[in-house]
Amino acid sequence: MIRVLLVDDHASFRRPLAFIMGHEPDIEVWGQAGTLAEARGQLVGSDVAVVDLDLPDGSGVDLVKELREANPEGAVLVLTARTDRAMHAHAVAAGASGVLNKSVEIEDIVDGVRRLGRGEMLLSPRELVDMMRLTGQERERSRDAERTVERLTSRELDVLQALADGLSDDEIAERLHITTRTARTHMVNILSKLDVQSRLQALIFALRNGIVQLR
Repeated sequence: MIRVLLVDDHASFRRPLAFIMGHEPDIEVWGQAGTLAEARGQLVGSDVAVVDLDLPDGSGVDLVKELREANPEGAVLVLTARTDRAMHAHAVAAGASGVLNKSVEIEDIVDGVRRLGRGEMLLSPRELVDMMRLTGQERERSRDAERTVERLTSRELDVLQALADGLSDDEIAERLHITTRTARTHMVNILSKLDVQSRLQALIFALRNGIVQLR
């Protein structure tokens, strides 16, 4: 009997899946959770955990890692509506044994659970290598972004925050007690350091990397 933990915040999806799995002769729905907090109370005991990546109180990727650490003999199947391969790769790097899209047939989900319960691999070696390469590229981009941020001065960070607040050059100058020309010079330096062509691109970079806040 394969004991399954279902983690998905959409009860309209999770409960019918639990009902169908519960009628399979070799599968027992051992537990269900709709949040990260609920799932953390059930980390140990399942043979296969079926986990959504988007949970209301956190990331399913974090849960994958916690499940693998608490229950190393169990397997994790990610079942998600996301098509972002980078996110899939992060889940696999965290310990997921496979990733399926929610658009697949329920029979495919049940088959995936059975295969993982038997200790089989859902990902081919080629798929695994591609995902690990993608994860490596994401980490390298993250390190590049960190190095870029480190090049910005505290004054340039202030200018970026003012830009996020929707201020004009004159308003930025007034807030920072500098001349408008100096504010524009700071902006030119920011664009150069970030290697972007526009203020909008600079703002997107700053938001993506947590340099500024929208308030």
